[in-house]
Amino acid sequence: MFSLFLKGGPVMWPLLITSVFTLTVVIERFLFLWREHRLKQPEIVDKIFVEVEAGHIEEAIRLGEKSNDCVATILTYGLRHRETSLTNALLRAANLELKQHAQGLPVLDTVITLAPLLGLLGTVTGMIHAFGLLGNSQLEAPTVITGGIAQALIATACGLGVAIIALIPFNYLNARLEEARHEIEDITTHLELLLKDKNL
Repeated sequence: MFSLFLKGGPVMWPLLITSVFTLTVVIERFLFLWREHRLKQPEIVDKIFVEVEAGHIEEAIRLGEKSNDCVATILTYGLRHRETSLTNALLRAANLELKQHAQGLPVLDTVITLAPLLGLLGTVTGMIHAFGLLGNSQLEAPTVITGGIAQALIATACGLGVAIIALIPFNYLNARLEEARHEIEDITTHLELLLKDKNL
């Protein structure tokens, strides 16, 4: 694979850099998701709701403060600031958590758009170079021209390859972000309804 990068001309170096960025972001994001999965404590979230339903708000806050679960953190922040504005507090805490889930996605989105364009640029410059040889006295060496065309096509193939490789984790991470958003919205709405019913 690396030999293809070397054969593709100068535009291959930006493609190599974008592929390194892609790999770095994907590894970091999957480590983040793995860590978040390990920190999940749905039983603590259930206990928080039980305490809120019983009217023990301080006990619910104490339970949430001991947990590293992102949902428990959001609920705890909302309960702490319920006197000021529960909805705004929950929204702020949720946005902070979702911002962490969305990190790296703009980089992958840029790579998906940029890599094919870089490949196309490599193809165009390679073709210009190949056809520029027609003006010289090198017509007796057609392999030079076909070699230039092959070099140009390598750039396109590599650009498309980088974009395709980035697209799969990008879609997966977007799906996980939406899943987290729906879970947080459901949990925070449940807390708001519970507090409204209890007039707390």
